[in-house]
Amino acid sequence: MATVVLVGTLDTKGVEYAWLAERITAAGCAVLLVDTGVLGDPLTRADISAREVAAAAGVELGELRAAGDRGAALTAMATGAAAIVTCLHQQGMLHGIIGLGGSGGSAVASAAMRALPVGVPKLLVSTMASGDTTPYVDAIDLAMMYSVVDIAGLNSVSELILRNAANGIAGMSQGYEHALQNADPRGAEQRPVVAATMFGVTTPAVDAARDRLTELGYEVLVFHATGSGGRSMEALAGSGLLAGVLDLTTTELADDLVGGVLSAGPQRLAAAGRAGLPQVVSLGALDMVNFGPLETVPERFAERNLYVHNATVTLMRTTPAENRELGRRIAAKLRAATGPAALFVPLRGVSAIDAADGPFDDRVADAALFGVLRTSLAGSTVELHEHDAHINDPEFAVAMADRLHELITAGARTGNAALAGGPAR
Repeated sequence: MATVVLVGTLDTKGVEYAWLAERITAAGCAVLLVDTGVLGDPLTRADISAREVAAAAGVELGELRAAGDRGAALTAMATGAAAIVTCLHQQGMLHGIIGLGGSGGSAVASAAMRALPVGVPKLLVSTMASGDTTPYVDAIDLAMMYSVVDIAGLNSVSELILRNAANGIAGMSQGYEHALQNADPRGAEQRPVVAATMFGVTTPAVDAARDRLTELGYEVLVFHATGSGGRSMEALAGSGLLAGVLDLTTTELADDLVGGVLSAGPQRLAAAGRAGLPQVVSLGALDMVNFGPLETVPERFAERNLYVHNATVTLMRTTPAENRELGRRIAAKLRAATGPAALFVPLRGVSAIDAADGPFDDRVADAALFGVLRTSLAGSTVELHEHDAHINDPEFAVAMADRLHELITAGARTGNAALAGGPAR
């Protein structure tokens, strides 16, 4: 029987959680209630108490209550809940997770959900679901349902919403359990999975690389480098589901540096190296920083080389100084990798519009990027492959794909657990 874990503040929403648990049980699932409340005694019985959740975060519940610091309490209970649900999943006692809440309850429940691997059903019924959900969802497959009314007692509207949520998480959890039970233990039908990063201006390269990797026996997951796409790829790189990463499009690093709208954060280009995964990296679309419509570009950039990609996207050419800093950051991240890393440099341009006579054709800016990378990677274990080609030339993309395959299979031959998983060819 599938087990659904309910994470929430049973001291304030115990009645709602008890009603939800009854509906999930009626739908054919077992339930486990995890209490994250710190204000008082739970209004319904918890299977895992708030005291146990606090202890999982390394604190005493009584101390949290005595301190009276709501922010600190939420942070601690989020940490503890994440540890608890991770353990339950590892023990095969969690096939889905659901939470209810306003901003605070949603923050705690979503933190627990984000600790779980991709594919585990995650549903959050929240008063915050009709606004900016980024702080809750981030880059994880977390579904949010708007509660319509506040989660404050049961009424004719809230019961409709919670009943749908109960049936939804029950069905997803049962399907997840069924898939686990019926998976081929030998993995006969499974191909090793690699991730690739793409932008519109690097699409031809990624298409060619994907075709080559598919031919070599891989399943290729392509992530659009729009900030959330990069964060999703980073999260997956740390999940143990990937055999390697073809990080062809690292443009989000430029947005993070300059202040564009598609930053994936300062941790971009770190997870694969931290996990020891083979990674083959290039400089796709580092010639540009992304903004919205032309009128939204900050005034301080008015004199820069701007290119209207479409009505909603304006691109700004990176400068030599910015490219030198990007080169330093990329080199530092690759040098810190615990697994094999190779950097491929396309000397004739890094995007579709950074080509001869293109709107972002700037050999000086590109040379600044390439020069810093040569200097910063000298003497390191990071491979540097320079090609007299444009990034979208098929031979460049195929060379990247072939090198990733070689790194993955080399790891499999040497028995390196972090690198294993590639097809034996």
